[in-house]
Amino acid sequence: MLTNLQAAEAWIEFPGGSGDCEIPQATQAIIRERQWRQIDPRTGAAAADDIAISRWEDPRSTSSHQATTPDDRYFVGIALKATRAKLTRDRQVIFDGTMPAGTLYLTAPSKPLAVQFQSPCAFLHFHISADHFPEQSSATEGLNDLVLLRDPLAAELAKALIELGDAADHEFTRCIGQTLAMHLARLELPRAKVNALPKWRLRRVEQYVADHFHRGISLSELAKVAGLSRMHFAAQFRVATGYRPREYLLNHRIEHAKMLLAATDRPLAEIALAVGFSTQAHFSTVFKRISDQSPARWRLANKGERREVQALPPRRPSTERDWISAAA
Repeated sequence: MLTNLQAAEAWIEFPGGSGDCEIPQATQAIIRERQWRQIDPRTGAAAADDIAISRWEDPRSTSSHQATTPDDRYFVGIALKATRAKLTRDRQVIFDGTMPAGTLYLTAPSKPLAVQFQSPCAFLHFHISADHFPEQSSATEGLNDLVLLRDPLAAELAKALIELGDAADHEFTRCIGQTLAMHLARLELPRAKVNALPKWRLRRVEQYVADHFHRGISLSELAKVAGLSRMHFAAQFRVATGYRPREYLLNHRIEHAKMLLAATDRPLAEIALAVGFSTQAHFSTVFKRISDQSPARWRLANKGERREVQALPPRRPSTERDWISAAA
């Protein structure tokens, strides 16, 4: 089952860090994985440390992997960039949809998990000893197949690690891992359960927004495209994407505006109208809220770039979080 609580306001993709430097694996605090969720035993990290952190990146448009969590550890993954993924176990679908940058998912000890990525991906992986979680607590009972589409604290912890890159030392990474473990152990697990919007309905809505974002689109209109009531559509769309429908539309408009700002010399007022805003003032307000820069400043910094509209554009930071719980 999938569960939705409050969605966060925004997320930006993390920088790549300094991972291109050649540092012996045995001295790295963040290990580069050669297989998904697998740490090279030659590093000694998984066996010797109660908290080990690794990084997985795959530039391929599609890939499939599977792994089993060790019997004495919890596994936590945090997405560093937006990707589409399908998580399954024993033919049961745990999650199937878009994981925005900052998505956190967790697997309990001794649990196998398979994944199909449908776009390039990058993740930080935390391998945390079960000793860091209280035994038989209400929290640990639900810490399996838990997917959080938005978790600001986890996002900031991951960002701190990525910004240091290979300069991060073992003491610092262990402190980050301990903080994450304490955070997860204290989560109040969701109760109300909502299914994610089926993929075929989601594709129809995404295409409709792409075709009509330049004009006003109501919630009722999108619900009709999906073939659901307004209430059911809004809840299921939010579970599937991490966005409220209105947020998704605004972010889509801003991403298209960025393409026009970078590739053309059209005036701001003209661009505002072209992407669906009634006034330049409203356009500028929304643009700065989402991008942390005014349209003019953003244009100066990105002039001449060729940009493509993204299905799930970056979003601004938030103090809220969005949940999905698929615990059996």
